[in-house]
Amino acid sequence: MSLRQITSCPLSLVMAFTLALALSACQTNTNATKTTAEATSPSAEGADASAKPAATVDPDDRETIAPLPKVPAGAQLATFGGGCFWCMEPPFEKLDGVYAVTSGYSGGPELNPTYKQVSSGATAHVEVVQVLFDPSKVSYDRLLDVYWRQIDPTQVNGQFADHGSQYRTVIFVHDDAQREQAQKSKQALADSKRFDDPIAVTIEPYTAFWPAELYHQDFYKKSPDHYKSYRRGSGRQGFIDRVWGDEAK
Repeated sequence: MSLRQITSCPLSLVMAFTLALALSACQTNTNATKTTAEATSPSAEGADASAKPAATVDPDDRETIAPLPKVPAGAQLATFGGGCFWCMEPPFEKLDGVYAVTSGYSGGPELNPTYKQVSSGATAHVEVVQVLFDPSKVSYDRLLDVYWRQIDPTQVNGQFADHGSQYRTVIFVHDDAQREQAQKSKQALADSKRFDDPIAVTIEPYTAFWPAELYHQDFYKKSPDHYKSYRRGSGRQGFIDRVWGDEAK
């Protein structure tokens, strides 16, 4: 279980009990707070019908899935895996020209994955954010610059306190132009010698996106104290401050 799953319990439990008790409480509370809902349809760019079907999911274990925003004419999509998707929403949402940022799951063949499945490592999916943006106002290169400044690009198979392939760093490219830009951006970061270790972020073709459960969307706005506590406790904020300083703003 990741640090975020532990801190997804009410803060009073985390503060009142030891880490072992908080873990137990979180497991109980997660099931208690889930709402029962039917699985909704995926995005317009959802998985191909020929993809491997999802594992059987108890409908009582599925939460309300967030709706996807409408795509304005001329808008484009960018999809980034940077560990905890709670932490990846705010940097993109504040950019002029970004219509919406949606947390979700990409990279695996399973259909309609749930947070419980993905976070446990039971699927091949990665936690991602999908950015809907106006390329006339904010470029894909600018999005890449923001992305690099929110992650540890050298960490393999995880991000900060969250470990496992479901938290790995990956850029899912939607077309050849994005692939070329992502490759150039990655090489430029490597050439900068800002990091001693190799850049571990992979660049992979986008296949599908499944929106995460509604309570995950804009979590930093809904539960700001909880979000800030997790962001600090995971080590992400300290790392960004040390490596990037004001450049991350």
